[in-house]
Amino acid sequence: VPVGGSHWFSMREVLEGVRQKGHEIVVVAPEVNLHIKTTNNFIMKMYPVPFTQEEMDRDFHTFLQDAFEEGSFLERFVRSYRKMKRLFDFALTTCEHLLYNKELMRYLEESKF
Repeated sequence: VPVGGSHWFSMREVLEGVRQKGHEIVVVAPEVNLHIKTTNNFIMKMYPVPFTQEEMDRDFHTFLQDAFEEGSFLERFVRSYRKMKRLFDFALTTCEHLLYNKELMRYLEESKF
């Protein structure tokens, strides 16, 4: 169950090595994410979340842009905090929707994930 940021790039290489040794790889990811895309190398189990790709992309890019805006330390800190909280809200919502997805949780339990 990877996160969509830079962690995924490292994990993807490790999973490819494990797959080459004959193991079946199942990746569980939200339908809306930053970098995790369907591939033939893994079984992908995607689940819905209540926000769009556009919303996530916009908030992520706004967060990055705010890091370079001018202002006092306090102004920059408050802006960054608000944007970071929004990104954490995406992560929390994503986890909640995974855990409350009965069909996917049943699959994971039955397959001894």
